[in-house]
Amino acid sequence: MPARAADRRRAAVLGSPIAHSLSPVLHRAAYAELGLEGWTYDRFDVDEQALPGFLETLGDEWAGLSLTMPLKRAVIPLLDGISETAASVDAVNTVVFTEDGRRTGDNTDIPGMVAALREHGIDKVDNAAILGAGATASSALAALARICTGEVTVYVRSEVRGAEMREWAERLGVAVRVADWDDAEQALRAPLVVTTTPAGVTDGLARAVPERPAALFDVLYDPWPTVLAARWSAYGGAVVGGLDLLVHQAVLQVEQMTGRSPAPSGAMRKAGERALAAR
Repeated sequence: MPARAADRRRAAVLGSPIAHSLSPVLHRAAYAELGLEGWTYDRFDVDEQALPGFLETLGDEWAGLSLTMPLKRAVIPLLDGISETAASVDAVNTVVFTEDGRRTGDNTDIPGMVAALREHGIDKVDNAAILGAGATASSALAALARICTGEVTVYVRSEVRGAEMREWAERLGVAVRVADWDDAEQALRAPLVVTTTPAGVTDGLARAVPERPAALFDVLYDPWPTVLAARWSAYGGAVVGGLDLLVHQAVLQVEQMTGRSPAPSGAMRKAGERALAAR
């Protein structure tokens, strides 16, 4: 839906907890650069139980929502439709409200991951490794389905998680091998390593970074750099960070919600960097 500078429109990020989110910083920077003076972007702490009621309170001035955990799957039954990308991993991180009142869901994490990797010159790999098996890992697997020509090894702590990743792999058409977390040091020798674990979990692996590492994609952005990313970079390996992902997925959200393209990725990245430096 094309946007006019004089429009008064609203958007926000929802999740719980949400106070740490950089999304308001990025989206507001985009609005300022695009001259969308009447647009606002906020954050609301909303959990799964509160989500249906929150959606019902939204008026015609709302353009869209960004969603983080734990809402990416909980929102799906509340929508009128979702994109093929979102359906591939049963996860929605973007909701756009159309002029006819429909709520449509998309997943910009997956193309955001691909764009972040390509920005660093990584557009094709023979094989890859994923550390972790949560919701972000399934999106990472979907992203790797687009650039990895061979097998993806997933390192997990439980057989239940391993079984879940095998199911996702079959659904996405990706060749997957599940390995035990105790062997995670072996992952660091892959052409591309994607870490999807919470802060601190991979710190102990830093000692095992090879002398000539290939590429690391660490989805965290705070704290940054992580211990693993710092060691990886010190050894000369390519590092893609969580801010890279956050910016690329937010660019796609801004374009969908405002109807303006291209979104100002440079201004959004600078705003994110300043905000992180101030923390």
